[in-house]
Amino acid sequence: MAEETSKPPVVPDGSKPPPRKGLGRDGGGGRRMPPIGQLKGRPLGRILIKMGKLSRTQVGEALELQKTKHGPIGQILVELGYVDDNDVRLALGAQAGMEPVDISKFDIPTEIISLVPSQVATTYRVVPLDYEASTKLLTIALDDPSNFQATDDLKTLMGFQVRACITTPDDMSAAQARYYPEDKAESITDLITEIAGDEDLSKFEGRNESIDLDELKELADSNPVKRLLNLVLLQAIRDKASDIHFEPFEDEYKMRYRIDGVLYEMMPPPRHIAVAIASRIKVMANLNIAERRMPQDGRIELAVAGNPVDLRVAVLPTMFGESVVMRVLDRGNVSLSLERLGMRDEQLGIFRQLINKPNGIIINTGPTGSGKTTTLYAALNDLNTIDTKILTAEDPVEYDIDGLIQCQINTELGMTFGKALRSFLRQDPDIILVGEIRDLETAQIAVQASLTGHLVFTTLHTNDAPSSIARLVDLGLEPFLITATLEAIVAQRLVRRICENCKDEFHPTEDMLMELDLRPEEAGGKSFMYGRGCDYCNNTGYRGRLGLFEIMVMNDELRDLVMKHASTALLRDSAKKAGLRSLRENGLMAIFEGLTTIEEVVRETILEEV
Repeated sequence: MAEETSKPPVVPDGSKPPPRKGLGRDGGGGRRMPPIGQLKGRPLGRILIKMGKLSRTQVGEALELQKTKHGPIGQILVELGYVDDNDVRLALGAQAGMEPVDISKFDIPTEIISLVPSQVATTYRVVPLDYEASTKLLTIALDDPSNFQATDDLKTLMGFQVRACITTPDDMSAAQARYYPEDKAESITDLITEIAGDEDLSKFEGRNESIDLDELKELADSNPVKRLLNLVLLQAIRDKASDIHFEPFEDEYKMRYRIDGVLYEMMPPPRHIAVAIASRIKVMANLNIAERRMPQDGRIELAVAGNPVDLRVAVLPTMFGESVVMRVLDRGNVSLSLERLGMRDEQLGIFRQLINKPNGIIINTGPTGSGKTTTLYAALNDLNTIDTKILTAEDPVEYDIDGLIQCQINTELGMTFGKALRSFLRQDPDIILVGEIRDLETAQIAVQASLTGHLVFTTLHTNDAPSSIARLVDLGLEPFLITATLEAIVAQRLVRRICENCKDEFHPTEDMLMELDLRPEEAGGKSFMYGRGCDYCNNTGYRGRLGLFEIMVMNDELRDLVMKHASTALLRDSAKKAGLRSLRENGLMAIFEGLTTIEEVVRETILEEV
């Protein structure tokens, strides 16, 4: 919790906020509220009594009713008509140590408001009230006593010590409309223009390696840099970006988002703030700002609009400065449901049968960023019951899931996939997830785990399902071990979905059909869609992504071919005879159903060799 004091926050001119019935230090009916130190941690009924809202008899009546009706005491008091929602909200804030304030009586100076950018204030529903520069103590008002994460996030984003006060939702909405009107919302373009003319930042132009530690700390604490970075982060999270790139080059500094698998460039900030942005990100991720010659990895945890968001930070020294990439893991937005992966009904049925097998190895394959982790997490989430023990070895652990024993791989300390997997076998597991099979040792232990009665999920980096067999053989795994343990290989890709808001039909040219290996007569009667582009999809024509899958289930014929060291082409032919539908074929079906475009399927899938 943020730093607490027993005195009420002051209006920026130094005077105390005027009392108002039900707010500030007035508990209602002219009764002064006691100091917050006497309310913090007390039972809610007692706080409301001290606020002058209730009598002891009324609290006793509510407590008796709670024994039979159950539910929060605050809700029962509201239903009895003794208090209203605002009274309970303010009392809960006081219980958490937040001073009740009447922000409608404040006249907050522009320099205080400017400390918290518009997008941060509206996202977290806060208004700054006061700032003590000597201690970096920022006093804020919020309207939700359960929004304690806001104080932690403001400390991370802005670098302040934060003290929270509580107000009502109506007063908060009025204050935000007054101090943060939409037409005055800060934009990245405006902020970059302001930074370009900032004299304090301009003095670092061209210095790079000659900047000392004190100056790095000064840069990391620069208010314009903090405002820009916060704006970039919140916009990226709002636009559902998966990665944010900050890239220094010889003559420019690029900022790029990856949205739905495609990189988009933003307006580039001045080249000389590269060091300032890298330093600020390092401070937020608790990294060493003085180390600029070695790669560093860190993590920033936020709760944006109530959703938990993890930012995985990777800092890489380059010729022209430090390149920083932030992977956005929005845990509130991720769907760990098998039904929402994008598998077709028949594929989903096959996949469910596979993941419920008592033992064996199931491999998920595809390039980086193709959704393998989400698919495996969805499978584990489906299997995550009280009578099943599941262990995972991951690099890194992307999402924390209750009920799973998740281990972080750290090769520098000797914690490899092989070592983790060997230890797993002594932990009495039912199901094991190995983040990736990278070497023979890991493959052999995965096989051993499967042979001793465990179900093993893992990933490989190959183009399609049949070529995974060749990859395992290349690693040195004996064919007889592959045939004895491998149950299935699932290959996948992610293609962008056409925006539903601006979807329109069109007739493809012969050249476009040739890219799909389709003749005009085969495309007759089929509908093809595209997105015109609108505000909802940022004029890209796409919104969200869709999974394409191919599932190769091992059968006796395939096992015989593996034992005979058959080529990938022969394995593919045999699998197709057994019902395998390739990634390209699934892509075609998605095109005909109006879910994605020809360009997306051609970009993400390959045409099988004849």
